[in-house]
Amino acid sequence: MNFTRRLLDSRRTPVPGLRAPRRTKKALSVCAASAAFALIAIFLVPPAPPSAAAQLDAYIAAHSQAIAVKETVQLGGIDRDSYSATAGQQSLAAAGTNYDWAKLVLVSGGWPTSESNVTVLVRWMRQENGPPSWFNRNNPLNNGLGSGGGGGTGSYPNLVIAAQKVAENLHRNSAFGTIAAAFAASAPTNITEQAIWASPWASSHYANGSHWHYTPVPVVKAPASAW
Repeated sequence: MNFTRRLLDSRRTPVPGLRAPRRTKKALSVCAASAAFALIAIFLVPPAPPSAAAQLDAYIAAHSQAIAVKETVQLGGIDRDSYSATAGQQSLAAAGTNYDWAKLVLVSGGWPTSESNVTVLVRWMRQENGPPSWFNRNNPLNNGLGSGGGGGTGSYPNLVIAAQKVAENLHRNSAFGTIAAAFAASAPTNITEQAIWASPWASSHYANGSHWHYTPVPVVKAPASAW
């Protein structure tokens, strides 16, 4: 009986080296899986992109060029790009014509010196003083603001100040707001002219346009003393 019991006990006791417990097998399996996933993650993560400086260096290296020039080569003429500039007060005053004064009003008011805007202004000046004497009293549009004549009979020290005062009057007086808006938009001439007729600039309202003339206005230069 005792022999049989010892034999059974020996079967229950694991022999070292023959079989690992189930928990040990499970732990080993988990470790092996983790290691496999770690290796896969290493290969799947993309490398960081090169910096902008590195990309530039690589491009220069791939597209580098060289040129050999003989010592006897002589340089020819150099072509330069053309350029243009918008006329300012000094250049407009130096030119000195009625068209230049019209542009000076627009520049002073911050409005485009477009063809439609200039055309309206020189027509307007013709209605006030006539082309031959458009610079009369240095007040081409018979403006009352700051000229000493409330009805437009005053004068200014020079035509530059006269242009500034016209722009100031059109900006500050709400009754002339439609004229200023039309100049700002480079509106068609008929739109801007209707705004002038409807305004109180002239008490006659230019007979609502029936006294307005549309023939081309001649170019007339003012005396240098007017500027």
